[in-house]
Formats: sequence, structure tokens, C-alpha cells
Amino acid sequence: MFGKRASGSAPRTAVAPAVESATAHVSEPETGMEPANIAPNTPEVKPERSGETSDAYYETKATIFNALFETIDVSALAGMEPKAARAEIRTIVDEIIAIRNVRLSVNEQNQLIGEICDDILGYGPLEPLLMRDDIADIMVNGARHVFIETDGRMEKTNIRFRDNQQLMNICQRIVSQVGRRVDESSPICDARLLDGSRVNVIAPPLAIDGPTLTIRKFKKDKLTLANLVDFGSISPAGAKVLQIIGACQCNILISGGTGSGKTTLLNCLTAFIHPDERIITCEDAAELQLQQPHVVRLETRPPNLEGKGKITMSDLVKNCLRMRPERIIVGEVRGPEAFDLLQAMNTGHDGSMGTLHANSPREGLSRLESMITMGGFSLPTRTIREMIVGSIDVVIQATRLRDGTRKITHITEVLGMEGDVIVTQDLLLYEMDGEDAQGKIIGAHKSTGIARPAFWERARYFNLEKELAEALDEAGES
Repeated sequence: MFGKRASGSAPRTAVAPAVESATAHVSEPETGMEPANIAPNTPEVKPERSGETSDAYYETKATIFNALFETIDVSALAGMEPKAARAEIRTIVDEIIAIRNVRLSVNEQNQLIGEICDDILGYGPLEPLLMRDDIADIMVNGARHVFIETDGRMEKTNIRFRDNQQLMNICQRIVSQVGRRVDESSPICDARLLDGSRVNVIAPPLAIDGPTLTIRKFKKDKLTLANLVDFGSISPAGAKVLQIIGACQCNILISGGTGSGKTTLLNCLTAFIHPDERIITCEDAAELQLQQPHVVRLETRPPNLEGKGKITMSDLVKNCLRMRPERIIVGEVRGPEAFDLLQAMNTGHDGSMGTLHANSPREGLSRLESMITMGGFSLPTRTIREMIVGSIDVVIQATRLRDGTRKITHITEVLGMEGDVIVTQDLLLYEMDGEDAQGKIIGAHKSTGIARPAFWERARYFNLEKELAEALDEAGES
């Protein structure tokens, strides 16, 4: 079933007979025929599994892996159920280990077989990291350097790949699942895993030291505003304000730096969208996890081999307007689509949302203006700012602090214009008071004392003004 056609011989019909044939050759050396890469007199190798994995372990694994590849037809494995395929691989690897006379404990042999199965059927050395829910980011800098981020801190792991080619194969396996490619002619690619985790790959020749893979993981259990309160990212009163902002169809811009939690916050806010509303999302790599029943998910597309067929974010947002949306959500605003999003917010699609990279609410509004200008729209500055004021109701700032914690530091309203200047007012701020003995930042979310925000009438329209007043009072008391 899995046998490859041997030179000058009939095709093998099963995996096990192929290995048996290889065993026979080993036991009868006078025939002069030994299976490739399976040397019976190889010295015993026992890998050291404490701390850093030994080089001998990786050498042994590489040799067994190569022998396995010459014995089976990997393409045939793809048609099997994962459990059955792993059982077949285990049978063959057990026999190869016996032929090579490699002495391993039961745990070590199970680990080696598991890793080889992951190499062939899954994501190789990344599998154990992808299973851990406490990891936020996985960063692979070539075959020998794998870093992870846990609890806001970066650390190096002892995981590594056989070589850069194995890493490249896994990168190609990941991006091919969403119909994309990464190679020398297209060395940069954004993709996603099946669970929605965001993936970026940059390959040689752009990445000098080997393929570089970055995975922004999603937790298996979707985070909620209650979770953010538990983490200290926002106060209970602040969470109530955010809930009302999301429910009363305010147009929201979420601003923040890399890794500050913008997408997580966007996911949390979408939980308060009424289930009857039609939502359309536009993303470069689909990662939003909306729970409403009426959701249309759109994703950009890179050009094909001929350089044609590219679909940009701006194309998607423009097309949204023909799809009868009630809310439009843009995963990240990076360029000229900012103009189309503002137009959508201004033409009856209340409650639309988007994220962008910026370090403060005011800087976020300035970046919107810059992106519209760079998109080639020859509009007066005042006209662009009037569009922003007429479109954006609230800017929420997410920040990753120096101790690795993530906080919502600003909930800011966009009020209007004074001359050529956009006027904003802060409803809630995070104020740092110092740090403790462990280096953790101490602070609190504090109200600025605004009792009736500009979106009060909107909240009143949705019968939420009482809850808003109570939340603001509670924020002021805290």
C-alpha cells in the first residue's frame, strides 16, 4: 500500500513486507544488499534527555527518519486516517530501531516515534508548543533557535529542527492549507492555522539565516471581557462601559502596539453584537472568532505566479458595501482601506470596528489621516479630519507594559473639531503608581469624571443609559 517502486523490481504492496525485506538483507550480509541508510553495525546511541537534547539524539532521529522515508510512500499516508497512519509509522520505526540496534528506554522510543509522526503528519517540533495554551507567540529563527512568549516574557526553548529544509517543509505545509505558497519567488506569506492562529513566514533569500516563522497563537477557550477583568487588563466598571459601547453600535477604533492585545479586545467586543445583525469581517489572515450566527468572513489574496489575481483589503471593504452589511469589522487597517472603512461608518453601518498600530488614541487618529493621504486621495486635510470625526465615536487604546502585562489604558471619545484640530476626551485612563518587589507594575483604572459622554443619546436609544450612568459612577468611585 505504501511501498515505493524499487529499481528493477516489482512494486512493494505494503509497508511491513518492505521492512521485512530490509531485515532479511541485514541478516544475510553475504548477498551484498543492505537497505539504504540502515547500517546494522552502527554504534549504540543513547540520547541524553535532561536539559538540552543531545546532538546524538538528533543524529539518530535524522538517520531513522531518512531510512523511514526510503521505505514508505509519504503521499499514500495522506489518504489514511491520522490514527492509522501513526500506527503504520510506529510499526516501521520500531523495526528500524531494532535493525540499527539503538538502545532506548520505552519513554525515549515513544518520544522519538511521536516526533517522527509529527514530522510527517503534523508540524514537527512545533506540535508540543502548539498544544500548550499558556504560550502566546512562537518565534522560529532558523532551524536551531525557537523562542516562545509566556506571561509577557520571552524565553528560548531547547526545541530545534533537523535542518532548514525541514523547517521550510513545515512552513509550506502550513501556508498550503489556506491556498497560499512560500518559496524563493514569493518569500513572504501571511497565513493561519486551523484553529485561527496567525502565521507569518519569511523565507530565504530574504531571511539570511534560514526560514523565519512567527505564530501568534489563540487560546482554545475564547477570552471574554470577564477574563480581561480577571487579568487586570480593565476594571469591572471599565468593562461595563466597553460592553455598552459595543452594544449601542458605536463605531470603534482599537489602537495599540504589536502584541498589545488588539485582536483579543476586538473579539471580546464583538460578543455584545446582537445575534440578528449581519456582520462582515475583512482580514489579511482570518483570525477573528465571532460567535454570532450571521457572519460573513472575507480574506485578502496574494497575487498568483503570474503576478495577477491579487485582492487587497480595500477591494474587500468596497465589496462589503454591496453585501448588505449591518456591521463591518476590519481586522487591521494598514493602508488605503482606511478611507473605505470611514465611508462605510459614515453611511449607515453603525457599530463597525477596526484595529490599527498606534501608541495613543490621538496618534491613532493621525495615522488614519496619514493612511488616507498615502492612499492617493487628494482631499484637504480638514475634509479628512471631518470624515474621521463623523465616523469614529470611540478610540480604545491597548498597551503592553514593560512587565509584560497588557492593559486597556484609554477609553477616549471623539467629540468634534475646533478649527482644524480634532477634539477628544478621555472617559477612563490607566494610571501607573509604581512597581512591586517582583517588578510588576502597580496601577489602577480611573475615571476622568465625565458623567455624560457624547454617546449618551445613542446609549439612551438602546435603553442602556441607566447602565452607562451606573458604570461611570462606579468607575469614579474606584
